[in-house]
Amino acid sequence: MVNKRWKQAWAVVLTFALMFSMFPMSSSALDKGKSTLVVVHYQEAPDNQTDWNLWLWANNPDYFPNKGFAFNGEDDFGKVAAYEFPVDSPEKLGLIVRTDNWEKDKGSENDRFITSDMIKDGVAEVWIKSGDSTIYTSNPDGETATTDVDMKVHYFRYDNTYTDWGLWTWPDGGDGQSINFDETDAFGGVANVTFANPDAKKLIGLVTKKGEWAEKDGEDRFALSTAKEIWLVEGDSTIYYSEPVIDRSPKIISFEADTFRQAELTLNRVIDEKFLSELAVEGATVESVEKTGDKSVTVRFSADIDLAAVITAKHPTFGDKVLQAGDVLRSPEFDAKYAYDGKLGVTYKQSKSQFVLWAPTAQDVKLELWNMPKTRPASDKDLKKTISMKRGERGTWVAEVRGDLDGIGYTYNVKHASGSVRAVDPYATAVGVNGDQGVVVDLNETKPKRWNSMKPKLKQRTDAIIYETHVRDLSIFDVTSDKYDSGITNKGKYLGVVEPGTRLLVNGKKTATKTGLDHMKDLGVTHVQFIPVYDYNTASVDETKPDASYNWGYDPKNYNAPEGSYSTNPYDAKVRIREMKQMIQGLHDNNLRAVMDVVYNHMFDAQASNLHKIVPGYYYRYTEGGDFANGTGVGNDTASERKMMQKLIVDSVVYWAKEYHWDGFRFDLMGIHDVKTMNQVRSALNKVDPSILVFGEGWDLSTPLDPAKKANQKNAYKMPGIAHFNDNIRDGLKGSVFVDTDNGFINGKAGLENRIKTGIVGEIDYSADIKGFTKEPTQAITYVEAHDNHTLWDKLELTNAKTSEADRTKMHRLASSILLTSQGTTFIHAGQEFMRTKEGDHNSYKSPDRINQMDWKRAADRKADVQYMKGLIEMRKDNPGLRMTKAVDVKKNLKFYKAEANVISYSIDDKAPGQKKDLFITHNANAKTVKVKLPSGQWNLIVDGKQAGTKTIKRVSGTVDVPAYGSVVVKQR
Repeated sequence: MVNKRWKQAWAVVLTFALMFSMFPMSSSALDKGKSTLVVVHYQEAPDNQTDWNLWLWANNPDYFPNKGFAFNGEDDFGKVAAYEFPVDSPEKLGLIVRTDNWEKDKGSENDRFITSDMIKDGVAEVWIKSGDSTIYTSNPDGETATTDVDMKVHYFRYDNTYTDWGLWTWPDGGDGQSINFDETDAFGGVANVTFANPDAKKLIGLVTKKGEWAEKDGEDRFALSTAKEIWLVEGDSTIYYSEPVIDRSPKIISFEADTFRQAELTLNRVIDEKFLSELAVEGATVESVEKTGDKSVTVRFSADIDLAAVITAKHPTFGDKVLQAGDVLRSPEFDAKYAYDGKLGVTYKQSKSQFVLWAPTAQDVKLELWNMPKTRPASDKDLKKTISMKRGERGTWVAEVRGDLDGIGYTYNVKHASGSVRAVDPYATAVGVNGDQGVVVDLNETKPKRWNSMKPKLKQRTDAIIYETHVRDLSIFDVTSDKYDSGITNKGKYLGVVEPGTRLLVNGKKTATKTGLDHMKDLGVTHVQFIPVYDYNTASVDETKPDASYNWGYDPKNYNAPEGSYSTNPYDAKVRIREMKQMIQGLHDNNLRAVMDVVYNHMFDAQASNLHKIVPGYYYRYTEGGDFANGTGVGNDTASERKMMQKLIVDSVVYWAKEYHWDGFRFDLMGIHDVKTMNQVRSALNKVDPSILVFGEGWDLSTPLDPAKKANQKNAYKMPGIAHFNDNIRDGLKGSVFVDTDNGFINGKAGLENRIKTGIVGEIDYSADIKGFTKEPTQAITYVEAHDNHTLWDKLELTNAKTSEADRTKMHRLASSILLTSQGTTFIHAGQEFMRTKEGDHNSYKSPDRINQMDWKRAADRKADVQYMKGLIEMRKDNPGLRMTKAVDVKKNLKFYKAEANVISYSIDDKAPGQKKDLFITHNANAKTVKVKLPSGQWNLIVDGKQAGTKTIKRVSGTVDVPAYGSVVVKQR
């Protein structure tokens, strides 16, 4: 998982999941499963006016999601947040006090962490203060004198009947006792719970029950033993530490269609048979009504219902509720009935424009046309005209507007049973400032000079050497000092990426150090991959103030339009399109291909997304409880397995490939998607250009999708032509990215030889003890660092703080040497060649330019390291045996040799496809030089840890010395 996604909050309630036996005599909170109750006491600044909330995450890849939630109580210290984390004794839990827009409270600029030693009896309770980065394990303002339990418990029931209702409560590990709700107050029943707690246990157990267990309300709840007052609500497992607002009137909570012939009615209180006789359903013919639970009713219809029609359940006491499309939206039957395979969006002609929107559950849709201001965002006064759309086939709405609409903005006003919303076309290919209106444009006017589809040649996918960067990072360097400058004029812009001839400026004078385009070209990489450049959310970067904030951009808003903050004029929809094309053309002209980082797995805010506004409930996955699924860790997962989400993804990448000539697509959190969709992406792009790369993060994520269908590493064999980031070699080389001080092969951990060998062969099934996740080596993206997590240099400073800088430099070079001599496709993080540092920031998605910029002064200072990487790239390009595409060829032509501990030696046979001379390669992770026996014959040393390339450093035979933390490559004479 990637850390950047911890950017969006939603309300999370405290859930306790132990199923209670009908008559428990005693129970321990530790019996409730593998979970940890996290309790954070937060003291805000005295003059605070900001609505802070809490973000929690586990620094471990084995469990997700990361969560944001509101403080749900108060005490004498301040606000309280209590959250049941679904992991028993995690190694580390991170917490940040922030707003929904990710403004951090003072003291939270650097993440705070709850470590395992702070967790006792299944509870992690900490105290934090605004402006104070310390995380306290006891109240810094002084503890209360007593540890005994003295708690007032309030309990609300919708029928307001508390006779015979009471609590069964017990101290953690102790005997239980029964306490009645003998009192009532304005909230409901009241019980006073008191008992000794000599061991100062953190939790007490609570169950609301009727009489001698004739009935009980829900599951066990576990409350903080030190709480003086708590509130419970019927049917709600949350423990509230401040009084919740309860709507006490009888009402229909939901009326949702599960199928085209069945709907479920949910009430907020217990009903009887009389309810059924008083219930009326208008707008459809009802076949039967059946009480299926204490608070639920099933309504069956005699014919398939029209989901766009107004169907209303009415009751004299419980009120009215309009039918909403529920589970039926996520059914195969829905796709079979409504999935549309025609063209969506706008088709522009000078004489007319046609608009097609897919909105099968809408009751009405109106097309809104806007005048687009040139210097400010559009407002209501700019709304030019509203046109009623007509129902088309299979859930579409269509409108044709005569005249030339070039430059006119447009939105859709979509009416549902729940009301009307304004939305931007999900297929909009041009947008106004901040993406709040689509814009009709004549794309012929966005073509730059010399625009053509000619690309640098790419014979095979393993020939690619991918260089990951960010449009702004590449050029912005001048923010930390008046002395140094990137020499690039269009800083932070698409055009800055392709400025030729730029050099590091020192006191305004050019130096020999190449920057930007010239640096990448000179380095020898083949592909430049850009962190997201589609239109992303305004909360991340406001396009009207593009320099005021920084973001990586993993917050999708409009999938098919370029981000405006990288253009020279975000108000003009054509400028961002033209300048992105200029960037791509400029790269092609300089023998570089371009890769786009695409994020179809989630949206910034599901509820506010255009997808949800237009067809609510369709485009996202849901849990069994009806909440948005959260395998992504940002509050929502898109449902690629549904026909129209699948179509959106495939149509989108094809559009980018055709209209912009992109040469590759890196799929963020690809494991969220399904295999079929990814194969359709590959198939569709093959028709455009088979050399287009498709790869992504094939992590196995916790999303409600059949494991056999997930587009992750485990199913790589089902997705030929699609590559996956190889986290095995990444973490094997340097240590886990989730544990700061974990070491890997290059920096001191022993016993990892086979793990690294598995990466070296491209994760193929090489032998009984060397086998990975790929069918062919083309499916492995070999890397050691990326924009996520610590840079390799920063990781080495954490794991090897006492090691000399010279030795850490050797370790760093060793990692790069292993990557460039491994099968698969090489991936390099921009700046890796000069040991890029982010000053220890492991999640710099919104950190300032000072942290994220490409430090061209460091590139100058580490010129020798840059040259070494350049030499490795040159060497790789010169030896096709390092870039084999078939597993059978790797098994036949790559041979490992016996070596001492922490040393890996192997050869590439001259019979490997395209290889003309034998290679012999050794990687030494020991702190001392090792002598390695060479195969017979005469050899040219071309890599020795200090130098790398294709030229002979010296001639060797018999044996060769491999330096500490070094690599040696020799080539047969």
